[in-house]
Amino acid sequence: MAEWRIPLGDWVDEFVAWLLDTFQPVFDVLRDFLRWSFDELADLLVLPPSWAMVALLGALAWLARGWRLGVGGAASLALIVLIDQWENAMQTLALVIITVLVAVILAIPIGILAARSRLVSNIVRPVLDFMQTMPPLVYLIPGVVLIGVGPQAGMVATVVFAMPPGIRLTELGIRQVDAEVVEAGHAFGSTPRSILRDIQLPLALQTIMAGVNQVIMLSLSMVVLAGFVGAPGLGQQVISSISQLDVGLGVEAGLSVVILAIYLDRVTAALGSRSAVARLEKVA
Repeated sequence: MAEWRIPLGDWVDEFVAWLLDTFQPVFDVLRDFLRWSFDELADLLVLPPSWAMVALLGALAWLARGWRLGVGGAASLALIVLIDQWENAMQTLALVIITVLVAVILAIPIGILAARSRLVSNIVRPVLDFMQTMPPLVYLIPGVVLIGVGPQAGMVATVVFAMPPGIRLTELGIRQVDAEVVEAGHAFGSTPRSILRDIQLPLALQTIMAGVNQVIMLSLSMVVLAGFVGAPGLGQQVISSISQLDVGLGVEAGLSVVILAIYLDRVTAALGSRSAVARLEKVA
């Protein structure tokens, strides 16, 4: 007697084949756009002298939080230059910047809709649970099938993997805004759009920035895994060190990833703490 099973895999294969047959021109445009965006941004980051970029990024950290972060960030980034991983680090940074921008552009509006509609929230919540519990490497499979091998597949997988905290914390931040403040806005005749723009978003900005920070961290971890599908940068160096059993290369690439992660974490956290609400809370 043959064992009965649900042919879920066959259904998924048929669905993917339908997607490719129906939306192939869309996937081609998306692939070309992502590839072009990555190439242009990576060239822009690699083109200046490495020490000039170190000074620029150190100055950005200084402006965001102060001279300690500026000096520490510049010194840490200088270490990447000294171990000859700067070009790979900038390619990884280009991947992170593009994926974070796309993920944030998608996540914040979805989070706002979820905060304003219980129905949307109930629909989005199980989807986010699914997205966060799925093993990260699995996201690379549909990316390769639909978009093709290369950085564009890694970027698509990274966007899907990194979006959930942005959506969740945007919804949380807006829901935590004091209802009396929102009612006062209604009492003064403000429209729902102006209440969102002038009251809810400014008061929720610190929580939203915490979500953006998490999106950046998840993006950085995922673009390293994207080295499995041909994405350049530090991820490719990590994969090479594994395949060649090169411990030294693995340490250099891994240390560079850690330095980039700490730098981006501190700078984005500092930007979130510079909001007007955060400054008032700090003074209080």
